[in-house]
Amino acid sequence: MAEPASADPTGTPQPNGNDTGPVASVISQYVKDMSFENPGAPGIFQKQGQPGFDVQFNIGSDRVGDDAFEVVLKIEVRAEVEGQTAFLVDLSYAGLFGLRNIPQEHMEPFLLGEAPRILFPFARRVLADAVRDGGFQPLMLEPIDFQALYLQRVAERDQQQAAGQPSGQA
Repeated sequence: MAEPASADPTGTPQPNGNDTGPVASVISQYVKDMSFENPGAPGIFQKQGQPGFDVQFNIGSDRVGDDAFEVVLKIEVRAEVEGQTAFLVDLSYAGLFGLRNIPQEHMEPFLLGEAPRILFPFARRVLADAVRDGGFQPLMLEPIDFQALYLQRVAERDQQQAAGQPSGQA
């Protein structure tokens, strides 16, 4: 009986297990940690002003197996109305990604740029539901260009490294 074949990116069939094309897949997504606080309730619901928001993001990744990586998108939101805290929400939304045959120089850009982009719509929904369930209008965050944020962070890191080197070195 013939061995099953799969196709590599060029379309050439490869024996099962000999695939060499890059593969990135989402294995799982989950809420890793979440908290919602409504410290001003019930008085905050009497306030008439528009809330002001402070939104912070953090992205981290960790190898959890040979070809498996966990990416955690952390979103912290603080809302205030008339100088009083309306709510605080802290969400760590994670994804388990399978990466195989990915060149090393492409791992970090994928894990810190592309993976958060994949996770964000799901994290945004969880966040909106938590805010709504806390008695407020759902908070729908605008889409974020995680790739641009990653490239900005890399540029800042490179600048800091260059500034720390003695003059005359590249």
